[in-house]
Amino acid sequence: MSDLLNVISASDKRRNLLILLNSGPKEWDEIKQTLRVTSTGMLPQVKILEEEYLIERDGRKFSLTPMGRVLTAHMEPLIRTMEVFDKHKKFWNEHNIEVLPHDILLHIRELGNYQIIENSDEEIFDINIFLKNISNSKVIKGISHTVHPRYPNFFLNLAKKGVESHLILTQGVFKVVKEKYRDLLEEWLKCDKANLYVQKHDIKFSFVVSDSYFSISLFYNNGVFDSKNDCVSYDASARRWGERIFSHYIKLSEKICSVENLYPDKLYKPVKVSENDLA
Repeated sequence: MSDLLNVISASDKRRNLLILLNSGPKEWDEIKQTLRVTSTGMLPQVKILEEEYLIERDGRKFSLTPMGRVLTAHMEPLIRTMEVFDKHKKFWNEHNIEVLPHDILLHIRELGNYQIIENSDEEIFDINIFLKNISNSKVIKGISHTVHPRYPNFFLNLAKKGVESHLILTQGVFKVVKEKYRDLLEEWLKCDKANLYVQKHDIKFSFVVSDSYFSISLFYNNGVFDSKNDCVSYDASARRWGERIFSHYIKLSEKICSVENLYPDKLYKPVKVSENDLA
């Protein structure tokens, strides 16, 4: 192991200080307060980082050296990724995360301070918490590989209130919605800010992102959908990650432009979605 790698990996305090200084120079008192450390516990670690030419000081202000900035720029994404997986190793090991596009999956660190919300067996079909989390949103974007009986009325009511929604359904779900909730679907599509898209290929996860909330539900590695556990985050970085997921799949989807598209005896020409549809 190289000396620098040992310096970084052998101490949480040194690693956390480098990450903190990556956002800019910091006064000593701010460092202690932010990292919740004492001078006695932190000064020996500061000395090591100075000896390795990773940080420098000007009075009581500390900053990264040019070498420290380069190293930390590469180190921080790895550490944040490890923190995501370390928090719930069993969950990530048991679920199929490779369904996400590889370039997006590589940024899973953007989940930030996420939670795994586990529903009891009695609560599996209770979606009140989920609906509550998105009920006050101004914009909702999501992908669904299934449909809950409460979804049609819920999203129709939001649309009537002027909430902007962009929903991607798999072909199977779209068929179910047309057959069981045709009237509600027709009414929803007439709303100004309601947008429906159909994905030709099956999608092995469901997710939603709004202006305040991110949630994703995954399949187990054995192909069974996990209806009990949701990965939830309120961090801005997680919402940006969700926007990237949605942008990827919207480009592969076809838009349902009007109620006429719902009827098999009417001419239906799929409309490819452009970024302008989401502006």
